[in-house]
Amino acid sequence: MKFLCIYKPAKPEGGLPAPEDMARMGTYIEESMKSGVLLATEGCMPSALGARIRRTDGKFAVVDGPFVEAKEVIGGFALINANSKQEAIEITRSFMNVAGDGETEIRQIYEVPECMAPGAPRWTEAAHAR
Repeated sequence: MKFLCIYKPAKPEGGLPAPEDMARMGTYIEESMKSGVLLATEGCMPSALGARIRRTDGKFAVVDGPFVEAKEVIGGFALINANSKQEAIEITRSFMNVAGDGETEIRQIYEVPECMAPGAPRWTEAAHAR
């Protein structure tokens, strides 16, 4: 199963981690990638460079950053492989031991069923109508 992990650090955004913290995170990422647990990860630029787009009743509203509430600021994300939600929680705990205080939301990802994989026969309206 794949899970998206959305990390919201407790510390204010914009500050760079200490070199030793960057080294620890680099080692953690490298080991997690090699083991197949970590599929992708990136940190986010400061929210001052971002925007939020909302659509309500067909109308769009755009709000430019920065976003004031620290709990709203996403520091980065990871896409992980886990056999269960509990395993995803344990993987996230190990990440947060390296990343530090904050909050990480984990959400299981819908995966394309085997029958929808590239090269597999496609379900069609015509086939369904038979």
